[in-house]
Amino acid sequence: MNNSENLCNSIKDELEALLKEEEGGACTAQILLKEPMRLHTTFRVGGPADLFVTATPSAAAKIRQYCVKKDVPFLVVGRGSNLLVSDRGLHGVVLTLENDLEGISVEGQEIMVSAGITLAAVSRVAQQYGLKGLEFASGIPGTVGGGVVMNAGAYGQEIRDVLTKVTVCTKEGDLQEVPAEELRLSYRKSIIPEREWIVLSAVFSLEKDDPEKIRSRMEELAVRRKEKQPLEYASAGSTFKRPEGHFAGKLIEEAGLRGFAVGGAMVSEKHCGFVINTGDATADEIYRLMMLVREKVRESSGILLEPEVKLLGFDGGNHS
Repeated sequence: MNNSENLCNSIKDELEALLKEEEGGACTAQILLKEPMRLHTTFRVGGPADLFVTATPSAAAKIRQYCVKKDVPFLVVGRGSNLLVSDRGLHGVVLTLENDLEGISVEGQEIMVSAGITLAAVSRVAQQYGLKGLEFASGIPGTVGGGVVMNAGAYGQEIRDVLTKVTVCTKEGDLQEVPAEELRLSYRKSIIPEREWIVLSAVFSLEKDDPEKIRSRMEELAVRRKEKQPLEYASAGSTFKRPEGHFAGKLIEEAGLRGFAVGGAMVSEKHCGFVINTGDATADEIYRLMMLVREKVRESSGILLEPEVKLLGFDGGNHS
């Protein structure tokens, strides 16, 4: 066993002991060593995480405090629907929150949701209670936490349109309630990453409507997605942010890149705004294709596309 493995095992043992002490003799978190991130990203690529931890929001605060105290690299991910993880993998602790449907409660026109639950699941609960406003999120595979961090949106609507407040864990491990207007939500942005907060829960304020009308709108959006998006392939959704006054997919198509491939990574022929994994792509191939697309689009239009997908484990991190 090498030094890296020894260190990972030591961190695992210490985390389990810490959580057992906090939770009265039981450790509810699942801690996996050298877990392949390809199992936790919608691109279906990515090397191993040193420690991949699935925990409740309450345990997340303790894990965060431990990592800060021990100077262990720490990262929070949702369902991996907006990530490209390097083939080399990720160092330190990668934390994801439990996707527990018991973490949803409805009071009047408000829905209180644990951050690990998917946006699609929340939209279905809202429909059942006759609450409209989250239909746009019914096809978004990411979690509530991830959706808040990046102000996820579709079909002209965004999380900020319905978000009231969030509860976050600060870098120091303290819990804090933050009104939505203080998150500075804008196009695919918030202040959460720069503050290094973990979103633990969110409250959405919706409007009453007939459940069948809401269901009909959700079904209509599902048909539109299936017609226009390459849902049959692994991807991370829209690969690039929409440049002001333009559409990324149209710029990519005009650059002559429809169907262009690097290994198993390809610009979707169905929608040029999507880079897809045709089945056997590596993270490196997807990354190289993204960078090539950026360069070709800049040459043809003068516009430098900014990745919407978050790049993890690559030299230089996200490119802008």
